[in-house]
Amino acid sequence: MGRYFSDVVEKALKDIYYDVAAGRGKESFELLEKASAEGDGDATCILARCLYGYQYVWRGHDFPEDYDRAEALMHKSVEQGSAIGVLLALRSKQLTPELKAKMPFSSLEEAFQVVLGKAESGEPFCQYTIGNVYFWWDFLEIQGKKFPDEKALKANLRENIPKCEGWFWKAFRGGLYYAGNNLNQYYEKGEGDIIAPQPEKAEGIWRIGAELGYPIHQYIYGKELDKAGRKEEAFEWHKRAAEGGEAGSWYYIGLAYEEGKIVPKDCHYAAQCYEKGLKPSGGPGCYNRLGALYFDGNGVPQNYEKAVPLLETAYGMENNWGCGYLGKAYFYGLGTYQDYRKAREFLEKISWTDADVCYMLGVIYAQGKGVEQDIKKGAEYLKKAGNHSKAKEELSKYKKTLFGKWVLR
Repeated sequence: MGRYFSDVVEKALKDIYYDVAAGRGKESFELLEKASAEGDGDATCILARCLYGYQYVWRGHDFPEDYDRAEALMHKSVEQGSAIGVLLALRSKQLTPELKAKMPFSSLEEAFQVVLGKAESGEPFCQYTIGNVYFWWDFLEIQGKKFPDEKALKANLRENIPKCEGWFWKAFRGGLYYAGNNLNQYYEKGEGDIIAPQPEKAEGIWRIGAELGYPIHQYIYGKELDKAGRKEEAFEWHKRAAEGGEAGSWYYIGLAYEEGKIVPKDCHYAAQCYEKGLKPSGGPGCYNRLGALYFDGNGVPQNYEKAVPLLETAYGMENNWGCGYLGKAYFYGLGTYQDYRKAREFLEKISWTDADVCYMLGVIYAQGKGVEQDIKKGAEYLKKAGNHSKAKEELSKYKKTLFGKWVLR
């Protein structure tokens, strides 16, 4: 038995929250499954958190998301006697009167005191949980107080909400990066007319998280530095984040090598970096850039069949960066079947002026390919293509009559 929880739960908290860069999350996930089945309510609670998605657990673990199962497990954790399960079920609005009646605690206050005791003894997840009790106002239900008027209620809120700050700092420095996220929100937004924002206190939180070794905060801090023009520093933090398992940082490393501004240009190595970032948790960047390298044959042999699925995966993440490539692929049938309708759908999502895009849309409308023919609209696109040789040649096939109608010559 560990100091605060069972050995399995303490190992899981370390692997899943406190030391994510170690890469042992999936190993502990499996141990939680077994411990939960054997009746460990705290294991059931943490397992439920793992299944709720990236808002509750680091996306780099690539755990499956299953809200229905997570909800069932959270209920089960309460019935199995987990005090943290009770507070987390309360936090997620799942502690119904029926479920509350099944918990082996005489009151919410009793469960709160169990978690508070562990928090005071130094357990980071419990510190974070207590911080959330104050941050999200759950203390109101735990206290069960009645207030004669709004003034009395606000006085209670003003007294209790700020207690979250100290607990979040303890949890943040103790290994839980999520506490830093909530601190940032607390400082940036405050709480209506009860707690004023303190944006000056939010400054430096991502840097602190990065220095504490949290890959997600190294990634965020790297982006912050990049935006500030401190490219070399940003690059170093992204390297640390990527080595710690933050897939999104491989995009910035690959881009640095592809552009060759702060490191020697090396598109082949850039492609290798992008390859490492091909995870849903890493976002669309690596899919887009690697797809573009294959499409253009930069640093890798040109391969449309590899390019198109990568670009389509990024598009499926609601990112339009690669729409020009996809439009071209479907227009010419490169790496996929020819489909002018799909080509038009992709090309029309592009918000910037591009001569190739204007040429292809011009042909589609002027010739009526996959859409009702509209020579006037096609000619407008062809004109926007400027000195594009194929666009000029296509435009020469049409003329404007004395009555202002565009027709085939």
